[in-house]
Amino acid sequence: MQRLRDLSRLVEAVYDELDHTFGTYQRNSGLACRPGCGACCNNPEIEATPLEMLPLALTFYDQGRAEQVLAELEAYSGFACYHYVRHSLDGILGQCGVYQQRPAICRMFGAAGVKGKQGETRLSVCRTIKQDHSDKYQQTLITMLTEPAPKMAEGKDRVRQLDYVLGKQDMPINQALKVAIERVLFIAYYSGFEQTEEVA
Repeated sequence: MQRLRDLSRLVEAVYDELDHTFGTYQRNSGLACRPGCGACCNNPEIEATPLEMLPLALTFYDQGRAEQVLAELEAYSGFACYHYVRHSLDGILGQCGVYQQRPAICRMFGAAGVKGKQGETRLSVCRTIKQDHSDKYQQTLITMLTEPAPKMAEGKDRVRQLDYVLGKQDMPINQALKVAIERVLFIAYYSGFEQTEEVA
């Protein structure tokens, strides 16, 4: 169990770096998310790895809620991230219910670099941000050659390289959390079993 906790701390350290790198770029370019917008969160097909969800899974375990959340995830059939808190009927307005432990994709999305068809770095910007900041978007496109956007793939790889098993596969975000919780509960069970054996 200690290994998972150590791994979670490494993931969180990378998250701090991603927050700084992508947050600074988005603020400096003026391509930041609209306050209260949750359009991208209103989609259960956003992908993450179980490794990205490990800090959140451990939090639920420490709170004694892991089994409860796992059961809710198995029964959940909603059309958004399980932890998205809607503030409008259409789901466009809302907020993250686990913001501090959100996965890497949520920390980078909005305005970031992606690999183009010719291998070049292309600017990927959410539709709402393009509408809100069309002039700044056009200006950022012009300066991409001299001031390239940080790449989402590199951010994902920074997390992925910490643990191949948990980080190798992207899957829908709710499924990724489910797998992470199952892993935590599995390790916790056998850690407790081994401790019982030692006492006996």
